[in-house]
Amino acid sequence: MTIRTRTLGTTGPQVSALGLGCMGMSPMYGDVDRKESIATIHAALEAGVTLLDTGDFYALGHNEMLIGEALRAAPAARREQALLSVKFGALRGPGGEWTGYDGRPAAVKNFAAYSLQRLGVDHIDVYRIARLDPDVPIEETVGAIAELIEQGYVRHVGLSEVGAETIRRAAATAPISDLQIEYALISRGIEEEVLPTTRELGISITAYGVLSRGLISGHFSADRQLAANDFRAHSPRFQDGNLQHNLNLVEALRKIAEQKGVTVAQIAIAWVLAQGEDIVPLVGARTRERLTESLGALDVVLDADDLRAIEDAVPADAAAGERYPAAQMTHLGSK
Repeated sequence: MTIRTRTLGTTGPQVSALGLGCMGMSPMYGDVDRKESIATIHAALEAGVTLLDTGDFYALGHNEMLIGEALRAAPAARREQALLSVKFGALRGPGGEWTGYDGRPAAVKNFAAYSLQRLGVDHIDVYRIARLDPDVPIEETVGAIAELIEQGYVRHVGLSEVGAETIRRAAATAPISDLQIEYALISRGIEEEVLPTTRELGISITAYGVLSRGLISGHFSADRQLAANDFRAHSPRFQDGNLQHNLNLVEALRKIAEQKGVTVAQIAIAWVLAQGEDIVPLVGARTRERLTESLGALDVVLDADDLRAIEDAVPADAAAGERYPAAQMTHLGSK
């Protein structure tokens, strides 16, 4: 297997066609195995994955420190190939509670200083606010990142979970490499306005949630018990009747995967890959086994008939339940 590359927009770096989203390696989906997490990052780098994605608020800095530890222990050549995408701006209390977002220029630079320290690097490749701060114009936030670029601490400006209007305003302020946003077979909201806008402006998509937090991985069962510290225990798509409805969609997808001789996860990831060269899926593998399965999606070839069959089995808007609990949906950019 050879990992192909894609370029983030017209201004961003060349990255592997699949990136590794590291959030799940911190206690966001239940307990984690530190040694296995580091081994998985090393295996990803060894396989040719270059893009590592994190957030400074993932488990209150734990995720950045984990990646920093993994990079220090990696061979120099592998360490140097790693490109870091970091989200900032989410505010949390000592008990882990979410308290808002901060996109003020002074806060942007403060967040960056701590991220550089935790990651153990001298620059961040793509830097982005995780959610739009409703009290701070996006021009001010992006302008602060642009200043960090001038100072050598950041290489490229990214965006996260914002709508078409905000994308245009941000792009008028500074070159934008990519927009990170959820995109999967059962999360296709970007197709109406956001994706046409990014394509018009030459901005790529780094797609997270391509397996919908394991829901369409083919490995999730209706009787699975989720820990209290697992995000999915509170996610609408994993609740009661919604879960069974969504797992029925997975079974329809499984039939197509079996006909292709691949796994459900591989065909779901391959569908995202097939949506355009400007889309880079982030896979949230927490173990080497799941990483190997995800990388196998790069070898899955989907023709027009395959894509039609997949979308007939899992139509747009077929999922039951919102992507996030109602309180968090209010922070997702619609503008």
